[in-house]
Amino acid sequence: MPATILRLIFSVVLFAAALAASAQPYPAKPVRLVVTFPAGGAADVLARTLTVKLADALGQPVVVDNRPGAGGNVGAEAVAKAPADGYTVLFGTNGTHGINPALYGKVPYDPVKDFAPVALAQTLPSILVVNPSVPASSLRELLDYVRARPGKIDYASAGNGTTSHFAAELMKVQAKLYMVHIPYRGGAAAIADVIAGRVPVMIQTAPDTLPQMRAGKLRALAITSEARSPLAPDIPTMAESGLPGYEVTSWTGVLAPAGTPREAVDALAAALAKVAADPDYRERLAKIGAEPAHRGPAEFAAYIQTELAKWAQAVKASGARVD
Repeated sequence: MPATILRLIFSVVLFAAALAASAQPYPAKPVRLVVTFPAGGAADVLARTLTVKLADALGQPVVVDNRPGAGGNVGAEAVAKAPADGYTVLFGTNGTHGINPALYGKVPYDPVKDFAPVALAQTLPSILVVNPSVPASSLRELLDYVRARPGKIDYASAGNGTTSHFAAELMKVQAKLYMVHIPYRGGAAAIADVIAGRVPVMIQTAPDTLPQMRAGKLRALAITSEARSPLAPDIPTMAESGLPGYEVTSWTGVLAPAGTPREAVDALAAALAKVAADPDYRERLAKIGAEPAHRGPAEFAAYIQTELAKWAQAVKASGARVD
């Protein structure tokens, strides 16, 4: 058989195989979830808790691909530039799609134009805590205490540019406070100094603060979520305690590259909705100190817009900038 005919037959076979593959409903192969933090950290634990259930819901393996660096910018850029086929998606956070675009002089991706939001997945409320020696048992009492001592009350954070940093900055802006920021290298070190009384105030995620609060080492004044959390239903929200409209929640969500077929986005969103309702998954998150959340593509896109605006305000107020 002439070589030209063999090549023609081979080309037809390849084309037929490609058509067959494209005709398969999504997903037809494993999905890669890019996590923007190192393995073993809190974000990685949350991602792996999600992927176990998401794989069952999709009927395909979901593989975690850790791409740490630049506060999440490295991983976000990788997904923004990945093929828009639904098989590479981002485990986005309020860092990649809230804080970073304002904090960094320039990020290597557009948080809106380069992504197709799939669904909000998890939330982690933070808690305003004080050393027990602070004479305040409510947010209102703390605000009065700080206002009476302008510039003399410090607050700790897990580091410059972190959620705990900007959550406190938002409180300062809304309550018109003058407090001094003391950044640490991580939440554990900051909490240790609040417990020791070296710094009196901090806003930090529930997984870090609840155990210390329950042990009597910290006093919780308010939680930063929009509604009270089932993790600690007795702690009032910041909004109901004297700062109407205040809401800060660390969150995770799944985003695909812009241009991803609607079939893939909808299939992923449906699978994530199924996961969010799974009792075992919800119990696993509660043990970590997180809560399941689900907002579909349109709702998640709108939520990202509000987050970008909110964190831009906090970053501007803090004066922080990474160029």
